[in-house]
Amino acid sequence: MTITKSGYVAIVGRPNVGKSTLINTLLGEKVSIISPKPQTTRWQILGIQTVKKAQIIYIDTPGIHEAEKRAINRYMNRVASSVIEDADVILFLVDGKTWQKEDELVLKKLKAAKGPVILVVNKIDLFTDKKMLLPVIDKLKNKFEFESIIPISALEAENTKELEKEIIKLLPEGEQLYPEDQLTDKSVRFQIAEIIREKLIRLTEEELPYTTTVEIENFQEEEKLVRINALIWVERPGQKIIVIGKKGAKLKKVGIQARHEIEKLVDKKVFLQLWVKVKENWTDDQKSLKTFGYE
Repeated sequence: MTITKSGYVAIVGRPNVGKSTLINTLLGEKVSIISPKPQTTRWQILGIQTVKKAQIIYIDTPGIHEAEKRAINRYMNRVASSVIEDADVILFLVDGKTWQKEDELVLKKLKAAKGPVILVVNKIDLFTDKKMLLPVIDKLKNKFEFESIIPISALEAENTKELEKEIIKLLPEGEQLYPEDQLTDKSVRFQIAEIIREKLIRLTEEELPYTTTVEIENFQEEEKLVRINALIWVERPGQKIIVIGKKGAKLKKVGIQARHEIEKLVDKKVFLQLWVKVKENWTDDQKSLKTFGYE
């Protein structure tokens, strides 16, 4: 396959607008964890798609948000903002049903963009009558000099092929940057930690997603088995109790759900051990953030 076009495509937007769902849908594979809770994505995650004559390197980013109460929030905003200036193409993802203050915040940051910006209006599956989209698009088109406006449903994969065609059209001429069979830039250890964190987010209470992180302490691959020891870090002893649950039930459930998905990833049986530890105030401590890979 001869690649004639290649480039980086940043997916930006406010929290919980569907960026991770979109990258997974476009790739047809899960590279980014998803949950109904905002700020699930914390890193830049590359998803690599090699199609006929083109290689698209999608960048999933944390949601750009207003409140920067803690060091981790400032870190996530820096990570998301940094790609805008360098990306070859930018997808500005918005929710077709609601326009919020944080959408305006993203819009301001788009002024630093050097590449073309496609406005991607998501969640069109929630419109019973697609004609109702017209006034929404009409209102949004004057907010910025968008290269094009494409309505989609990331969840239902509706109109995503049209989006892909538009992206390829805008990609610069260039050679293949990654091997054809490479799907992401993240290591297996990273992906395993994220799978555990996703299950944790989905199974715990509101405040916990923002105060937990996962560290793979040991990863040992044998012929037919992978042994994994993982540490779940929280900020307070009370949170540790919540994560473990009554007689260890919650932690066991997290482990079972994570193990099933990890086995698909590594294509082997998995022996997974989870421990929960407390590191006071880690989300607002630069040294701790660096230790956990937030840099």
